[in-house]
Amino acid sequence: MAIPTEPIGSIPRPSQLLTMMNAYAAGEVSDAELADAHDVAVADTIRRLEAVGSPVVTDGEQSKPSFATYPIAGLAGLAPDGVVIPFEDGHQRQLPVLTKGPFRYQARAAQYFTAAAHHATVPVKQAVIAPSALSLLYPQAGIAGYPREQFLADLADEAEADIRGPLEAGAHVVQLDFTEGRLSLKLDPSGGVLDDFIALNNRVLERFTDDERARIGVHTCPGGDQDSTHSLDVDYAGLLPKLFQLKAGNFYVQLASEADPETVLSVIAEHLPTDARVFVGVTDPIDPRVETAEEVRDRVLTAARHLPADRLGTCDDCGFAPFADDTSTSREIAFAKIAARVEGTTLAAAQLGLAH
Repeated sequence: MAIPTEPIGSIPRPSQLLTMMNAYAAGEVSDAELADAHDVAVADTIRRLEAVGSPVVTDGEQSKPSFATYPIAGLAGLAPDGVVIPFEDGHQRQLPVLTKGPFRYQARAAQYFTAAAHHATVPVKQAVIAPSALSLLYPQAGIAGYPREQFLADLADEAEADIRGPLEAGAHVVQLDFTEGRLSLKLDPSGGVLDDFIALNNRVLERFTDDERARIGVHTCPGGDQDSTHSLDVDYAGLLPKLFQLKAGNFYVQLASEADPETVLSVIAEHLPTDARVFVGVTDPIDPRVETAEEVRDRVLTAARHLPADRLGTCDDCGFAPFADDTSTSREIAFAKIAARVEGTTLAAAQLGLAH
């Protein structure tokens, strides 16, 4: 039994695609021209992932404006002054805010999966945004004629469909991005917001069968963007026990950039559900230095001292460019880090006596 290894999601977009996206925003290129540029970037991403031996690939989120906002691009009834997410280096990202209902996704993950699967010769993973993140779109003051509970009901229906589409189309796994989980403890140290996030996500996950949930995962990280994070200073011990209450079969946990990975691994070992697998981060997308395969191997071996091999996998800490305009990491460095992850995981499996 080999140790499975998977990418998280986003890969830096090629400069040609970024140029085309800017031209599209300026009204200088057509929908069809942008779609062609997206398809070229997706095909190249998958080709390069397969070339470095990745046993599972993604579309690199080449066609998404961001990992979080793809379902609402073009949605009527949005204002720009929503929740502000501050990063440690001082830059911010701001979500829009909903001004009217009903809430409906404008794009679904199945379309990204279908486009990727067309180019892939190995299993394809699909990333989706967790409903908890989109719950932040609803204003604290409420919306006349559209109460919060109706919004949450609509959101749960939309999120279920977003997950179910790729599953039914044959995705290897559907991964919910839950970066807001760790951030919530920074914004609300009492844990009340985190509890609400867990409850909402489980409201959706409970609609799936055990077999389906075995192909659903949840990713957590401190929000890497432009070589900075929003919540790396939040103690994992406050998040992980609640994270593992989510009704998913796979968990993807940022670990390579943690100051004390042994302590984090001990928390994971204590709380990981008996029927779940944990993929630990063994490469740090924010660090410009490319890890060696031997460094990755040693990180896997450290994890294997805490966790049984049949419940262990590896991943990158987070996506390399979760927002389309993030060019802080080059495309070449991203693929080099992925190659190191794949090779290092293989080295660790061999040292542990596991079949490739």
